[in-house]
Amino acid sequence: MITSSETTAPRVPASAYFGLSAIFHYLGPALAVVLFARVDVLGVVWLRIASAAVVFALWRRPWRLLALLTPAQRRLLLGLGVLLAVMNTAFYQAIARLPLATVGAIEFLGVIVLAAIGMRNGRNVIALVLAVGGVLALTDIQFAGAPLEFVFAVLNCALFMLYVVLGHRIANTGAGISGIDQIGAAMLIGALVATPCCLGAAIPAFTSPTALLAGIGVGICSSVIPYVTDQLAMARLRRHTFALMLSLLPAVATVIGIVLLDQVPTVQELIGIALIAGGVSIHQQTQENKEN
Repeated sequence: MITSSETTAPRVPASAYFGLSAIFHYLGPALAVVLFARVDVLGVVWLRIASAAVVFALWRRPWRLLALLTPAQRRLLLGLGVLLAVMNTAFYQAIARLPLATVGAIEFLGVIVLAAIGMRNGRNVIALVLAVGGVLALTDIQFAGAPLEFVFAVLNCALFMLYVVLGHRIANTGAGISGIDQIGAAMLIGALVATPCCLGAAIPAFTSPTALLAGIGVGICSSVIPYVTDQLAMARLRRHTFALMLSLLPAVATVIGIVLLDQVPTVQELIGIALIAGGVSIHQQTQENKEN
């Protein structure tokens, strides 16, 4: 029986789901950057999407959804599947040559728009200003020297914004249709889209058990855990609230850098983290329709 993601584990706060998603949002790419030394970027893209698709297939059997969805909903999943394949490719092409924090900051530019659209009171506007100021303090973006990579980063930004919009829509489909099952179906579509262009680059991983396991780890950390917890959070948060909370991602990247990479933050970075935390903490979600 398919269970709606909106009613899954109702006692767990939405912020807890988001926090778990934020952590794995950058743990996965950290594994991917290490894997780039053994496998081409497109190969890592395929390993991520294909391994996630296999996990969803074994766990959720998402093809059972087809009989329940309307033609419009099927088209939405088709579009989301293509989006996931192209977005992940653009993201990895960017982080292969640019600092992860820089790509994360550019990625946040799109969700600023989504957060701003839903602002309904002065308190939330202040929250947005604090979050944006925190992101700017955390990052020092320089656009010289790698124009193509910045094109990929900006493309990823636009697609990530669209992912938030479509992801929020499927999380709130209703009628007992699980958003997690829908994201699983979209991942299967994404794997089919990515295979012709990316499978060849992934072949070296099949000769190295370590690289293959790392690729599977990237898929689980980047495309299973975050997307599932995104659905659980999106089902209970308005879209602009979820978008504002995404400002935590650069701060999480900084913390992961401290713990895993022994990168001690500067005073400016600590101020940025404090501003983001302040903005998210004072934000107030209204009771209006979550589709707004």
